[in-house]
Amino acid sequence: MYITKDEQEFSDEYLAQGFIIKPVADLEALEWMSNQFIHLIADEIDVESKNNPQDILNHIHQKVPVSELNEFRLKIIQGFNAIEGFREMYYRVARPYLETLVGNELAMQLRVNLSIQLPGDSSSLLSVHADTWSGDSPFEVVVWLPLVNCYGTKAMYILPPVEAAELSQQFIERAGNNSDELYDSIVNDVEWLEVRYGEVLIFNQALPHGNRVNEESETRWSMNCRFKGVFTPYGDKKIGEFFEPITLRPASICGLNYKLPGLD
Repeated sequence: MYITKDEQEFSDEYLAQGFIIKPVADLEALEWMSNQFIHLIADEIDVESKNNPQDILNHIHQKVPVSELNEFRLKIIQGFNAIEGFREMYYRVARPYLETLVGNELAMQLRVNLSIQLPGDSSSLLSVHADTWSGDSPFEVVVWLPLVNCYGTKAMYILPPVEAAELSQQFIERAGNNSDELYDSIVNDVEWLEVRYGEVLIFNQALPHGNRVNEESETRWSMNCRFKGVFTPYGDKKIGEFFEPITLRPASICGLNYKLPGLD
């Protein structure tokens, strides 16, 4: 293939592991987004916006009880998705990696999502699943961006490609009666990912993944957003409804607008 050595290494790593973890491509964009979060939080609860953003985010559980978490999270999601340029900044932190793994004509999810997982909170769990099981296209990747250091149970897990293929072949026997039984069947094979602030995770959402109760002493904050090639097949989430093109090239624009001359 006609790709650079770095591109080949990224590609090989992604195919072997089902993910890559790399330094963000645009640190200024990440810091800008982090500051936007602090301003949004300060509008909702009493925090000192001059404090270190990491300290505020890591210890938000001291300010927001579990009973108010979902309402708080939804307000923050609504807030940052309404900020002009936020999605572009999100794209910029992963741009070169996306161009290598997915392509340079991309469709991006219309809204960026947010996960806040307080220590000991069992109400914010994402059971083991693959997004393709619920109708997502296998041509998508997820860009997972932490706002704090994520490690141990404060992070997420993923089932590697080889083990995921084995699970797929044995799914009926191993699925059990609920998601906990399914997780028990793969618990020894999953890989827990460590993604620090300043790094970005891109993973194959067709691989089983999820989280468990956060047993660390700090709160997890992570954003996620899906990207795919504009011209690759779509699942239940269609272009214009869930995705929009963000990097169409001139030849594609011309081709999409082309009409044969009339013969009348």
